[in-house]
Amino acid sequence: MAEQQKKMVEAITAMDEDFAKWYTDVIKKAELTDYSSVKGCMVIRPYGYAIWENIQQDLDRRFKKTGHENVYMPMFIPESLLQKEKDHVAGFAPEVAWVTQGGSETLTERLCVRPTSETLFCEHYAKIINSYRDLPKLYNQWCSVVRWEKTTRPFLRSSEFLWQEGHTMHETAEEAREETLRMLKVYEDFYRETLAIPAVTGRKTEKEKFAGAMETYTIEPMMHNGVALQGGTSHYFGDGFARSFDITFTGRDNTLQYPHQTSWGVSTRMIGALIMVHGDDNGLVLPPKVAPIQVAIIPIAQHKEGVLEKAREIADRLSETFRVKLDASDQSAGWKFSEYEMKGVPLRLEIGPKDIEKNQCVLVRRDNREKLFVSLHELEAEIARALALVHDGLYERALANLQAKTYVARTYDEFLDIAANRPGFIKAMWCGDSACEDKIKDETGGVKSRCIPFVEEHLSDVCVCCGKPAKHQVYWGKQY
Repeated sequence: MAEQQKKMVEAITAMDEDFAKWYTDVIKKAELTDYSSVKGCMVIRPYGYAIWENIQQDLDRRFKKTGHENVYMPMFIPESLLQKEKDHVAGFAPEVAWVTQGGSETLTERLCVRPTSETLFCEHYAKIINSYRDLPKLYNQWCSVVRWEKTTRPFLRSSEFLWQEGHTMHETAEEAREETLRMLKVYEDFYRETLAIPAVTGRKTEKEKFAGAMETYTIEPMMHNGVALQGGTSHYFGDGFARSFDITFTGRDNTLQYPHQTSWGVSTRMIGALIMVHGDDNGLVLPPKVAPIQVAIIPIAQHKEGVLEKAREIADRLSETFRVKLDASDQSAGWKFSEYEMKGVPLRLEIGPKDIEKNQCVLVRRDNREKLFVSLHELEAEIARALALVHDGLYERALANLQAKTYVARTYDEFLDIAANRPGFIKAMWCGDSACEDKIKDETGGVKSRCIPFVEEHLSDVCVCCGKPAKHQVYWGKQY
């Protein structure tokens, strides 16, 4: 038994030894994805897809609570439609996949496989928005998109990935800006309340904003190794797309006006964040609200009379409230412990002959391996309490990592030293010139501006890079 357990753990590279290899090992061992014959595309296996389904259900509930409706747009975009917004098409041109042939015939116009759907929504909105009474339009789409990435890694960056994209139209700029920030707050709350992940939020610099947007806001969680991940974005477009696509409406004063637009999205990249924020050397550690299995029931000495029957009785009872799996296979208990630990199951429930005699069971938390002896009479309440403790424990641990790996640089030498030797976020002042962003990125091997926080600290009077008067405090860091 000990040898089996040892082999399972050895199959995962230690995080501190090779973080990238650890990530790949965990994904493979936990059966989250598989590689496909198309470069850069992944097969999302049942356990990985179940995580996405739980994410999707939670977010979908939040979107509908804020008045949004789900729609579905085509996956193909005619080239002429894509070309209508020049900044937008220029931003996506290097990543676009094109369809040039249908059946045996060459197409008269190339079709783009959607990298995002602003243009399709605009084409539709131009047909259905006529009066201020038609606004706001609060639409969201769950779909896949294609971006022809040069370097790929499962969940983090793939040629095709799953996501949601909200696209809304509003009567005034004020309403659209409120929507942009409202949806960023929805993401922030979701990351904290469901994924147990803290993050920095704020506005992207002009250089880093979304193609075609006037303002882009972002949520930036930090991975265990100090590298940032753009966890979700929310964009205010103004009326630029509306003008390009001739979307107009008759206003309350009977004049013709352009609506103001937003878009916002998160993707399966969040699963990569879950792995890299919460995982450890034994595999996944999943927050309870998205874990496909919240409680794994392991019968101890299951060959003995009454053990399996009691385990099944408990499984049936708990499945009314929690996502439960009873493992009655002939694998050893030690093998099962390692298996569900590696899969990140928040709680393990052990029940054996001695437990049955005492009308109790043992609960083991995945996050800290704490053992709890629980009366079967109070099982539901104790499991609910334990799951909440797991969530809180994961959040606190991730917050401590974020805080420990956030540094302040007041001089360029300090900045370069931190960038070279201490992975994490660097808080530093900036003059507002994109030339300084370029210089920092080039001289640090990829450190970029992550965001301008909503509440800025005054760390010094001058830009950390050029020494000119500072305009903003910025979070900087490397990203996946």
